[in-house]
Amino acid sequence: MAEQICGNEEEFVAQMNERAKGLGMENTHFVNCNGLDADGHLTTARDIALMSRELISRYPQIYEYCNIWMENITHTTKKGTSEFGLTNTNKLIRQYEYATGLKTGSTSQAKFCVSATAKKDDMELIAVIMAAEDSKARVRDAITLCNYGFGKCNKYKEDSPQTVKPVKIAKGVEDTVKAEQKEPFTYIDTTGADLKGMERKVSIKKKLRAPIKKGDKIGEAKYYLNDTEVGKKDIIASESVEEISYTSTVADTMEEWLL
Repeated sequence: MAEQICGNEEEFVAQMNERAKGLGMENTHFVNCNGLDADGHLTTARDIALMSRELISRYPQIYEYCNIWMENITHTTKKGTSEFGLTNTNKLIRQYEYATGLKTGSTSQAKFCVSATAKKDDMELIAVIMAAEDSKARVRDAITLCNYGFGKCNKYKEDSPQTVKPVKIAKGVEDTVKAEQKEPFTYIDTTGADLKGMERKVSIKKKLRAPIKKGDKIGEAKYYLNDTEVGKKDIIASESVEEISYTSTVADTMEEWLL
């Protein structure tokens, strides 16, 4: 696959490292594309979690594959066709009711590892276990970590972006521009705080003036819990407003005079 995409493994690995850097995987360095033990081929549990999050967020269809327990594979070569069975090495799929995936791995140096994804109610977690002594230990530790997360984490989520009042602007053909919050706000608390006390405060940029294009950032919605800012979302223009011109000013004046 590496040779098909990049021509050779070296270039493919270079792109792997570049992508890892872009995901914030600060302590990862790939040497090969197969994951086998090699000097300098390193990663961490946190970095595996970041990579896993990107995978399930960008390509959620991966769940359709990693939840298959057993499958027959047809192998065709010049010598003929043969069929063999595969069983999922991620035993969490059968042993943990909240498991949704994701990937196991093991080598002599890394020992037994798993990036486990799980979902309970509206909470999704990623638990990464590395260097377990055997496959049973990685399953046991992953379940323990997921249960801890479900018990510890509390989620605040807006069903839809909250409304924003039209914003006054200067030098525009309109006096105001319609505005909206770009996306709903979500926050995960691990302290046991009462999330019903979440406060939202909208701040708009000072001295807004036309022209303004649809999608331009014109402010922020900041969220506070116990007077501490815990997150924010952009407020954007939901329409475009052109700058007032001499021609439009004359037209407006004539319209008012005629009326």
